[in-house]
Amino acid sequence: MTEPALVQEFEDTTIPAADGSEEDGFIFLSDPDITLAEIEAVDAVMRSPRVSSGSQMVAFESAFAAYLGRAYAVAVPSGTLGLLLMLKAYGIGPGDEVIASPYSFRETAHAIALSGARPVFAEIDYWSGTMVPEKVAPRITDKTRAIVAGNPNGHPAPWDRLRALATERGLLLLEDSTEAIGSKYQGACVGTFGDAAVFDFSQPGTLTCGEGGMVVTDDIDVAVALRRHRSHRLDERASVVVSGSPAHQAGISDLAAALGLAQLNRLDEILERRRLVEHLYYKHVQSFEGIKDPYIGQDVTEINWFLYLVHLGNRFSRSSRDAIVEDLRVEAVEAAAYCHPLHLQRHYFDLGYRRGDYLVTEKVADRAVALPFHTHLSEDQIAFIVGTMKDASINVGAGAAIY
Repeated sequence: MTEPALVQEFEDTTIPAADGSEEDGFIFLSDPDITLAEIEAVDAVMRSPRVSSGSQMVAFESAFAAYLGRAYAVAVPSGTLGLLLMLKAYGIGPGDEVIASPYSFRETAHAIALSGARPVFAEIDYWSGTMVPEKVAPRITDKTRAIVAGNPNGHPAPWDRLRALATERGLLLLEDSTEAIGSKYQGACVGTFGDAAVFDFSQPGTLTCGEGGMVVTDDIDVAVALRRHRSHRLDERASVVVSGSPAHQAGISDLAAALGLAQLNRLDEILERRRLVEHLYYKHVQSFEGIKDPYIGQDVTEINWFLYLVHLGNRFSRSSRDAIVEDLRVEAVEAAAYCHPLHLQRHYFDLGYRRGDYLVTEKVADRAVALPFHTHLSEDQIAFIVGTMKDASINVGAGAAIY
């Protein structure tokens, strides 16, 4: 078990939160791990003659590609725009279908609809929350162009089986790694399994630069297309010539890139801090009966959780889950429902999806509570969060069967 002294050692090197959280006692869902390294990096850009997309963005792209061992990385404003540009780079649009998961905290899959393609959802595994290849296969039609599979809450998808299916059916395999930076499957980092992969760097992500994202690939033609769709080069901005693919002007600033690069340089340290918090959570959650223990698939080498999820038992309803989240907020703890399934959101209702179409997704999502998870949490705060949730659960049906 992690020693509190070790946690204190890490805490001593971080910059205290500047949002009033220490003064008013409110415990936020996320709180970026920012040190003097990040502050100095951003300060240097602010003192330079360029704060828009420039050398820092290029350096961030190069470093991120090197981190994953991929040939190319293209910086974008968000995971959603990253996936949209990725689909455009592959020529996916109206008349095409893309298979995706309805279970995601970050609604990156909205990019499929924005591209003009039709999102086709496939059911998830109850334990890991990842897409099930055997459930994907029946959803494939002659209009299907790609499978977009995610690593929900940091748990890697079964990438070997998904790759085999995509290869067999002649489909693109695109990877949504917006929640899983640092996780590994069969020894390899997420972001290395898809023909292309997208990351997101907004809160509550592990690596954050305010708002931003990254698309990675090994295909030079895809990388060129991504950059063409993203923005014009600096030397093209004064030109009246419009290329065949009008750019979305979707780069990131050097301010955001400098922050992201500094975070990337500290990523191993940040992940270690978060693992210490995870161990403290697990220590206190063990006494919480009626919940599902964290699950790790057999081929998963390493998981770095996006948020700390507690899965309530079967007797809890969606309304009781919501009541627990509200009770936590009353006690100055920010928690969240994870997640609102995509097929139950208004836009997808218009496409014909209804409650009951994906029962496993709905069962998991109706009973999942995301608790604060960041490196500034103390053991006393974690004990308070878990204790408060346990008390709140008693009011709405504790003692429930787990499965």
